[in-house]
Amino acid sequence: MTATHIAADVRAGRRTAVSVAQAALAKVAAGNPRLNAFTHVDAARALATAAAVDAAIAQGRDPGALAGVPFAVKNLFDLAGIATLAGSKIERDAAPAARDAFLVRRLLAAGAVPIGALNMDEYAYGFTTENAHDGPTHNPHDLARMAGGSSGGSAAAVAGGLVPLSLGSDTNGSIRVPSAMCGIFGLKPTYGRLSRSGSYLFAGSFDHLGPFAGTLEDLALAYDALQGHDPDDPAQTPSPVQPVGGLSGIAGLRIGVAGGHFAKGGHPEALAAVTGFARALGATVTVDLPLATAGRAAAFLITMAEGGNLHLADLKSRPDDFDPATRDRFLAGTLIPATWLLQAQRVRAAWRTQALAAFETVDCFLTPTLPCVAPLIGQATMEIDGATLPVRPMLGVYTQPISCIGLPAMAVPLADPGGLPLSVQLVAAPWREDVLFRVADTLVRAGVAAAPEVPG
Repeated sequence: MTATHIAADVRAGRRTAVSVAQAALAKVAAGNPRLNAFTHVDAARALATAAAVDAAIAQGRDPGALAGVPFAVKNLFDLAGIATLAGSKIERDAAPAARDAFLVRRLLAAGAVPIGALNMDEYAYGFTTENAHDGPTHNPHDLARMAGGSSGGSAAAVAGGLVPLSLGSDTNGSIRVPSAMCGIFGLKPTYGRLSRSGSYLFAGSFDHLGPFAGTLEDLALAYDALQGHDPDDPAQTPSPVQPVGGLSGIAGLRIGVAGGHFAKGGHPEALAAVTGFARALGATVTVDLPLATAGRAAAFLITMAEGGNLHLADLKSRPDDFDPATRDRFLAGTLIPATWLLQAQRVRAAWRTQALAAFETVDCFLTPTLPCVAPLIGQATMEIDGATLPVRPMLGVYTQPISCIGLPAMAVPLADPGGLPLSVQLVAAPWREDVLFRVADTLVRAGVAAAPEVPG
């Protein structure tokens, strides 16, 4: 059942939160051996939290908008009482978290029930969730294929029906990429919109946190619950809570399709998905964004350098405890010349200025989310436009430029992809997540956007 239906049933007394939690735990026990989405399950906490929700209802108190809804989080979010792994071997030596991350506390305050922590790429540096320590997460639509990353466990747990909601992080596309591969909805809000306190960062000037859901209605329910100011996160920009649940219609909105960088470099079906959504929205304007490719290059350099600097002490003292692929990328980041970084930041600023100018003529533009459907686990290369290219970096070709400048973006799945999931990325101006939800809602109502059914 969806989060929306669960919360309605629990609030109305048609189901108890404890019975919902028990069902979710049973689903995880049955489904996780196939998907490898969870790295930790806390049944005792789930049942105790659910019992508290039932007690609140029995006492006539409001249990919250997410009453009894099971959720899980990427294992870089703090969950009180367990070590925050961030997908690594090194953090297994860390002390258990003293308290929950801010966004976890927001969901708990809304009555949601935590089930556990989810698999990810080591230190969030990857697009595939082929974790060297915990094994790969499998795509529910085809177990031989990647779930995407770095929040692959978060996407697979929702798409596979283990939980209706999850949380992840997005530095260069790590919410949108796995959402696209697994055929669900994923939101990367504006940089600074949601608090990051109590989460393990990768590249602080890029990192965003956000929700995954199987329906747009559930995504809105989660996003509404997550908003709120946190004085403990200096990167969060104080902003009023902007409810998006119930928004609909695109009357008055100007919608375009991104050209240039975003109209090439993908398989035909990925590009055709954008055309189909544009037709449903009546979008005919092409948005010219010539600096997007350079912005993506800047994102590579800056994230490598920030990540390498963050992990420098462990790179020196415990190099063999890293996934070799992650370690080598971090090491390369520590060696980037300062002049390169200065130029990358100049390019980043110029790209942001150009992208913001586009919103003088449109309120939202469309791009592919991914250049392809989910590759096979272990696949190292792919063919695009006659060239053999490495899989991992190519998976972020359309998402990295957007993360680089902090714009809000949503991955929206095609209702009938004709095979493996396909996805379109919606991008809006800063602080206009409401526009994303209005456009996505129009696509859902038109019958072209929905999470495709996972094969039985």
